[in-house]
Amino acid sequence: MPDPDPNQPDPQQPQGRPQPSKPAGRGLMSWVFIIGLMIVLFAVMQQSTSGREIKSWQEFREIINPESKELYATTAGSPDPVLVKNDRIMATVKPEIEGVNPTKEPAMVYHRIDGDSRAWYLSQLEAMHVDFTADTSRSVWGQLLITIGPILLIILVLWFFMARAVRSAGGGPGGMLGSFGKSRHRISTKEASTVRFTNVAGIDEAKEEVLEIVEFLKNPKKFQRLGGRIPRGVLLVGPPGCGKTLLAKAIAGEADCPFFSISGSDFVEMFVGVGASRVRDLFKQAKENSPCIIFLDEIDAVGRRRGSGFSSGGHDEREQTLNAILVEMDGFEATDQVIVIAATNRADVLDPALTRPGRFDRQVPVSLPDVEGRLKILEVHATSITLAPEVDLRRVARGTPMFSGAELAALINESAIIATLENKDAVDQLDLEEARDKIKFGRARHSRKIEERERIATAYHEAGHTAVQVLLEDADPVHKVTIIPRGQAMGATFSLPEKDRYGYGRKYIEATLRVLCAGRIAEQRMTGDISSGAAMDIQMATAYARAMILDWGMSARLGFVRYAPEEGSESLVIDKEYSPETARIIDEEVKAVIDAAYADAEHLIESHWDTVAAVAEALLKYETLQSGEVMTLMEGGTIDRPTVSDLLDAESAPPPAADPPPAPETVDPGDEGDGLLPAPA
Repeated sequence: MPDPDPNQPDPQQPQGRPQPSKPAGRGLMSWVFIIGLMIVLFAVMQQSTSGREIKSWQEFREIINPESKELYATTAGSPDPVLVKNDRIMATVKPEIEGVNPTKEPAMVYHRIDGDSRAWYLSQLEAMHVDFTADTSRSVWGQLLITIGPILLIILVLWFFMARAVRSAGGGPGGMLGSFGKSRHRISTKEASTVRFTNVAGIDEAKEEVLEIVEFLKNPKKFQRLGGRIPRGVLLVGPPGCGKTLLAKAIAGEADCPFFSISGSDFVEMFVGVGASRVRDLFKQAKENSPCIIFLDEIDAVGRRRGSGFSSGGHDEREQTLNAILVEMDGFEATDQVIVIAATNRADVLDPALTRPGRFDRQVPVSLPDVEGRLKILEVHATSITLAPEVDLRRVARGTPMFSGAELAALINESAIIATLENKDAVDQLDLEEARDKIKFGRARHSRKIEERERIATAYHEAGHTAVQVLLEDADPVHKVTIIPRGQAMGATFSLPEKDRYGYGRKYIEATLRVLCAGRIAEQRMTGDISSGAAMDIQMATAYARAMILDWGMSARLGFVRYAPEEGSESLVIDKEYSPETARIIDEEVKAVIDAAYADAEHLIESHWDTVAAVAEALLKYETLQSGEVMTLMEGGTIDRPTVSDLLDAESAPPPAADPPPAPETVDPGDEGDGLLPAPA
């Protein structure tokens, strides 16, 4: 039988797979153990062979005789010439002593003893009047264990972790890091995911774009017929809570292919180079399972712009991870049906090399929903709760401008909780509005004790906001006003915008500034004092005024110029791109805008003070006024409804006594009458 050709594959081994190799690192562990053992043996030998042994006790007695001049004054480790330690008696002798120490340096001589005769030797030394020190410390092995023990412990701990890493890696790629270099992605299939595109509402344009991706993965030849190629990546950009991750889950539910999902923070570990290793492992597995989708959530954790000035000058693990992502996305072949979908709410800080065409070919904005989008989102989430027939979700959608999808989902859930706590059979409109106010401003604090003076100041403050908001045509309509503390606010005036605003007109901003100023003005006129209750109003008014001057070019003196700093700048020092003279003009213009709004609001409060007082007194009585009641008061009418106190008093009052029945008529028996019989008793 001919010898097998070493160049031919072994028929016993499966073709196409490498033969199993020995686990990496075992040879290294063996060498570490051998070296540690040699260190211990060397230390023992050094300890056991130090000094010259004198086997004869008589000879050693002559050397340590107090009359002998051969000893030094002290011995190392003892204040006396002789040291009794463990299993030996030691002494240090002078150099160049014939027969004892012929060397030119002091030398140690010792005589071995055993444990049973240790007491006899000590008595002999005392009888000789030798100054000695008896060391009762640990044995040689105990001392050696104290010296070498920590080193051995460290070696054993390192051996344990390295062997564990090698076992978990199975001897595969990753070297000594083992599984640390493996990707920590999660794989989802169409059957495992419960989210579909029908569960995604309010972001129709974004849904249409990702629908194209799903269609391409299902039928790639349809698009390649005219020469089109698969997009490299899709970047979902939008504020938090707008549905980026939900959209990715819907893609996993709709696409008939593997879905690899991982967060940007999962790439970075305490070990250098692990992030890049995980990126390579992720893309390697994705190419082996193509067609597939890779979803990188919160990619700004590793995709920030390089060279931003925050680097310490050493090795930047995040930049190495980003470089690995860039290389892998550029290494796709035309036949690799792998699409990378990433999500972030900080697209302004991403590296330009990451967002260029060829890597992330598309940027899909996932913005806050408009009123129609909010209505659809509310309808999707409302299917899981029981709604009362009179609930108007469109009214709720109008009253929740700038709410994200996550906030709307929380609104529906909070309304169900509120209705449950009140033992209702269904969620009504008041529950939905209470949930909205709770999410936006915080829980109402009915139990908070407020002084009457502070309560009056709050009522007139909110009445000032309400009256001016009704009087100005360009302001949002009033929805309701309350003086019940909610969150950090002592009271609040709620608006109901007629439409979503994607830009702000000057008339609307000026009307809003006057509404913000009116609260302080009404409060000051009533109480003769000002308080810190207008802090939020001042903050909002200043923000509006500075935006008008710095961003929107609404100043006649400064013109059509933007002076605000660049958004997304990561510089530690914000450089002003204008002169100190321009800065002074900016401050003057901001103050002029607010002063003009304050003066106009003061004029409106003065000319309509009776109306402001009527609203304030109604707030003190009822605590909360709806929009219809506010309009009635503004038109000079009155409100006739029971207060909460009236309702409580009516419930606690005793029921009225029933009228007694009429007494029966009686006839005197001595009276003959008209033949009538006497009434029965």
